[in-house]
Amino acid sequence: MSARPDHHDAFARLLHWSMAVLILAMLFIGVAMVASMTLRPTLLALHRPIGALLLVLALVRLAHRLMRRTPALPSDLPRWQRAAAHASHVALYALMLAMPLIGWAMVSAAGNPVVLWGDVRLPAIAPHDPALYSVLRAAHAWLSRALLAVIALHLAAALHHAWVRRDGVFRTMAPWPLGRRARPR
Repeated sequence: MSARPDHHDAFARLLHWSMAVLILAMLFIGVAMVASMTLRPTLLALHRPIGALLLVLALVRLAHRLMRRTPALPSDLPRWQRAAAHASHVALYALMLAMPLIGWAMVSAAGNPVVLWGDVRLPAIAPHDPALYSVLRAAHAWLSRALLAVIALHLAAALHHAWVRRDGVFRTMAPWPLGRRARPR
């Protein structure tokens, strides 16, 4: 296998930052849907196609991640931080895949179509069942909170690497070129 790169490729960075914007937008749209009944139909019309897009992007990103090597973490990074980085990435991928699927199943269980735009609809992936809808709705709400918490931890770790450790880890995924990464310690 080839040597580890010193930064993520442009496609990985494009997926990372575009999904970050879409996921944050989805979290705020979700909160606004719960808070405003007058805006709910408009927000639902945004939430469903963006959720479907995020599911596709998460699958593409996972495939891309599995096919390419990633930059190494600094060799002096404590073992618990390596474990935390790995666990947070697994949690992020799991939540990025689970949230749209659970949302899709929730809408199916409610007996409603998932309308992407115009007449384009996704097929139901769960039976029409009010009890199942209730369980999936609660799961969707709790997992959105978990996703927000994992994103906050991910952001805190990225800023710790950028501003405290200054070890080049942030530079590997920066949306713009920041120069060459410091040599791993």
